[in-house]
Amino acid sequence: MGVGISGAGLAGSVAKCGAVGTIASVGLCHNSPLFSVAKHNYFEANAIVIKETLARARELAGADGVLAVNCMVALTDYDTQVRAAAEGGANIIISGAGLPLRLPDYTKDFPDVALVPIVSSAKAASLIVRHWEKKYGRTPDAFVVEEPATAGGHLGATTMEQVYDPVLSLGVAVPEVVKYVAEEMRSDVPVIAAGGIWDRSDLERVFALGAKGVQMGTRFACTEEGDASPRFKQAYIDATADDVVLIHSPAGLPGRAIKNPFVAGYLEGHVESKPCMANCLTHCRYRKTRETFCIAAALVDAFNGDWENGLFFCGSNVTKVHKLEKVRDIISELFLD
Repeated sequence: MGVGISGAGLAGSVAKCGAVGTIASVGLCHNSPLFSVAKHNYFEANAIVIKETLARARELAGADGVLAVNCMVALTDYDTQVRAAAEGGANIIISGAGLPLRLPDYTKDFPDVALVPIVSSAKAASLIVRHWEKKYGRTPDAFVVEEPATAGGHLGATTMEQVYDPVLSLGVAVPEVVKYVAEEMRSDVPVIAAGGIWDRSDLERVFALGAKGVQMGTRFACTEEGDASPRFKQAYIDATADDVVLIHSPAGLPGRAIKNPFVAGYLEGHVESKPCMANCLTHCRYRKTRETFCIAAALVDAFNGDWENGLFFCGSNVTKVHKLEKVRDIISELFLD
């Protein structure tokens, strides 16, 4: 949940309650005095702020709290962000938006950091495992299996049509990856289901498929502890089914977002973008052709609550958000009641 939606406050609070608190590494420096567009120091500043964010989250979580950092393969400074997360004390690094084939190389000095790729199929999991075993003598510590039909933000699909492909549904992909882990890897590393998870019934559904955990974003974004602005959270509360749309991201991937004035204009073919903040993506249609928009700037605007100009990423379950919740109440409802 970037940029900044899942920062120190949310991740630390989740970890304090006994779950894994995840920080999104992308663009954390956007509101830091360390970052200056004029100085072109985005990458250096972001690496420092990743460590600072982990330190603040650790204060909330306590020494025993488990903190993860999600680093997107599609980022220009992916390797730097991964190293910063490991150096900053992350317990887990989660990595998707591409195949994290070199992740073990970037964390080789931190063997105790768990490495968790995000995949959409057993085929992707197998490719990662074969490469890691051959080159690094290491295997993943878990897999996140994400369903593009319901997940928020950038989706694990290459085309709009593929978003709703039944083969990529949790009902198909989770058992497939569970079987691969057990029979091909001969391992018991957990498979974690992501996308469309809201309540206890969803947990029971994916656990019956063989998942051992879940990854949730949308519901936790709209909590008192969430790091986003009040206006961002209000956008979630106000969203209806008609407001949730798919867009072609400047990153070249489908994404799910709320149809606010900015997104409506983009879908109609006319949108004015703010200047590029940094060359943050390895593949960026805006940087190459100026035919889309600076996604970093739009996500920062959303974080700050700019309804007119922001890109408000969300999952399909945003229509179930009707109020601010507390992190501990959600976790209690899911696991303890």
